[in-house]
Amino acid sequence: MAIDDFPHGGPVLVRVEHRLDSSNAHAFHEELESATDTPRRAVVVDMDGLAYISSAGLRVIMQVVRKTQRQGGSLALCSLSQDVRAVFETSGFDQIIDIHPSRAEAVSAIATRA
Repeated sequence: MAIDDFPHGGPVLVRVEHRLDSSNAHAFHEELESATDTPRRAVVVDMDGLAYISSAGLRVIMQVVRKTQRQGGSLALCSLSQDVRAVFETSGFDQIIDIHPSRAEAVSAIATRA
């Protein structure tokens, strides 16, 4: 996991790779919490390298989505693999969370809301 700030006050980019499950969900939650500490913060979670997400990972994402919404911010996901996308669709989370095919599209969508 890594956090990068875009220049000029753009959204925060959080990259997550490999697996997101109970073994690292707490660390991922801490990363996202620090990325969303500022009210009205825009965050893009790039899942390009994520091969697997469990219910623990989904729970973390939903908690942070709710937090960003309460603070007037926004969170978008991008670059989900077919398997990870299927988990979001099966759980119905794709109806609640903004999901974009690419990082550029997610950044653009978040920027238009700011």
